[in-house]
Formats: sequence, C-alpha cells, structure tokens
Amino acid sequence: MDQTVYSKKKYGEMVKEISPQSHILANCLRAFSVGGTICVLGQLLTVLFVRGGLSIDDARLLTSVTLIFVTVLLTGLGWYDKIGEHAGAGSFVPITGFANSIAAPAVEFKKEGLVLGVGAKMFVIAGPVIVYGTMASVLVGLVYYFLK
Repeated sequence: MDQTVYSKKKYGEMVKEISPQSHILANCLRAFSVGGTICVLGQLLTVLFVRGGLSIDDARLLTSVTLIFVTVLLTGLGWYDKIGEHAGAGSFVPITGFANSIAAPAVEFKKEGLVLGVGAKMFVIAGPVIVYGTMASVLVGLVYYFLK
C-alpha cells in the first residue's frame, strides 16, 4: 500500500514536471478578443443587412447563415483550426463553434466515403451536444412550467 502512494506521488511529480505552463491571463485575453471579434462581426453583418433593406428578422437569419458558411469554409480550408489554436475557447462562440464541430469530422472522414465517412461521423462531436442540450431544455421547460 505504501508503494502505491509513492507511485502516485512520483507520477504526479513527473506530470507536473513535463506539463507545459499555462498562462491563464493571456489565454483568457486571446479567447475574449477572438470571441468578441466573432460577435462584433455578427453584429456588423446584421447592421449591414438591415441597412441593405432587410427586416431585422431576415437580417439576423442571414447573419447566422453567413457565419455558418464562413466557419465551414474556414474549417474546410484548415484555417479555423489555426484560429482555434490561437484563441482556445474564444473560437467556440456558439454558432461558429457548432458549425465547426459538424464540419471538422466531415472533412476528416471524407476519405472513408459519403455514407460511412461523412454521413456517419459528421455528428460525432455535435451529437452529444444536441442530445444533452435538448434534454436540458426539456427539463428547464418542465421546471419553468410547474413553477409558474
């Protein structure tokens, strides 16, 4: 038993020694700046679409579609991964992060074919988000319904 504790302690020391140092403040600033830039881009698109003559609802819809398209395009070109490496969690603003989580496995597994590659693997990452997000929204809806 004493040897097991020593092994765990030794292992912990080895992990700490070889793990890279995390620069929390710098990481947070990069995530904030990139995530904020994506959000500002979305707002800018909405304003431009409204000034172009669209209703606010149509402008918001077109903004979402545009952000999804740009994210999928950047993912396909391999650039969104580079943004993610720099920004960390900042690149996972909900709409762009979700689009990337669907497009990235599709690109990665395209060599396995349309059915067993792209079709089967496209929702590997996004699938659990959809399932648990739906379950959470149902539970919150039920709580809200019964409390009101």
